[in-house]
Amino acid sequence: MGEVVKKTGALAAAVVLLGLAGCGVDRTPIPEGIPPGPGTPVPVIDLDAPGRTAVQLRGWADEQSDRLGIPSIALEAYGYAAAVMTRARPGCGVAWTTLAGIASVESKHGTHRGSAVGDDGAVRPPIVGIALDGSPGVALIKDTDGGALDGDPVHDRAIGPLQFIPETWKRWGVDANGDNVADPQSIDDAALTAARYLCASGGDLTSEHGWQRALLTYNQSRGYLLTVRDRAASYSVGRRV
Repeated sequence: MGEVVKKTGALAAAVVLLGLAGCGVDRTPIPEGIPPGPGTPVPVIDLDAPGRTAVQLRGWADEQSDRLGIPSIALEAYGYAAAVMTRARPGCGVAWTTLAGIASVESKHGTHRGSAVGDDGAVRPPIVGIALDGSPGVALIKDTDGGALDGDPVHDRAIGPLQFIPETWKRWGVDANGDNVADPQSIDDAALTAARYLCASGGDLTSEHGWQRALLTYNQSRGYLLTVRDRAASYSVGRRV
């Protein structure tokens, strides 16, 4: 048998790190604390331009898409929503990373179960959750929209890439892509609706208390909050989850 060299201490650590680097493993540490960081600044764009205004962020999104593992169209939507709220609610401070963290958990950025986000921002096929029928571990929410949005006339179901229930969408849903329709299956409309909802629920999302209150209003689970925090924090330093 050939001689076996035992690597210890700094040498072994260096070999391991070099091996991981060669395998493409991202060693960037995830920052601690709440709220998660705001990530790469969103460029200034014309928020009042006609049509799908978010397309102005294409270059910004393309530069990060592969690194973060987020479709460019989705990144445009998150960045645009954050920019709109900076103007509409300057005291809120909702960051695109928070929206991305939520969308990652809710639908893998609109790609849940084979769905995809089109160039127009529409998610196809539509994402519709399970019936909220009170089964073990499931909330009981009887139908509120006659099945118009979720196709279920008996119980409500969460819909779209940001997973809104119909009743919440009816109150908060907004058109963000200039087609005059508030569509929960549009990543643009869903992202801006989520941003509006978070700002109204949490107030100042640049504070620990405000961010936590907003997320717990979105989903009343501490585990959910921490998962979103971790994913948003990863995105804030350019690391995929």
